Amino acid sequence: MASNSREEILAHALDIIRGGGAISFDSVAQSSGLSKPGLMYHFRTKEALMLGLVDHVADEWQREMDARLTSPFQGSTMRERAGIYVEACVTGEPDPADIVMLTDPRLRQELTARWAERISTWFVGLEQLALPERGYITAVRLLADGAWFAGATGINIPTPDERAVILAAAYELLSKVEA
Repeated sequence: MASNSREEILAHALDIIRGGGAISFDSVAQSSGLSKPGLMYHFRTKEALMLGLVDHVADEWQREMDARLTSPFQGSTMRERAGIYVEACVTGEPDPADIVMLTDPRLRQELTARWAERISTWFVGLEQLALPERGYITAVRLLADGAWFAGATGINIPTPDERAVILAAAYELLSKVEA
């Protein structure tokens, strides 16, 4: 049976990435059980398909981090949001499809810009903090991103004990942030 919704198509494309395959209209159409024109009905260009994948992955991350918030996002502080971010990145289940923005060298600039735009909502207001606090938040984000990247690529994945130490270091840095 053909997968004909955008969400089903994106799920098939992410499975291709997880399996180490390359994303093309042909590979996604075949995996989805669609014709190439059927796929192009939903995604007119390869760039649209790839941006859809980035948005799909970012939406999943957003839902996971939102679920960890104890108060509404708009009322949360930078320290709270950074804590949620590092927690999600360090304790979350790694997925090779998370690095979708790096899977097409020709579109990498557009894809990484979209990813940065989507994830940066968790750090809105960072530029308004004083230098020490801005540096602590940035250090926490880099710790989180490193753990996330290690898990998604399978390279130097921290052990559970190391993850606990990474989280403790991040929380120590966050304790120095007032906002």
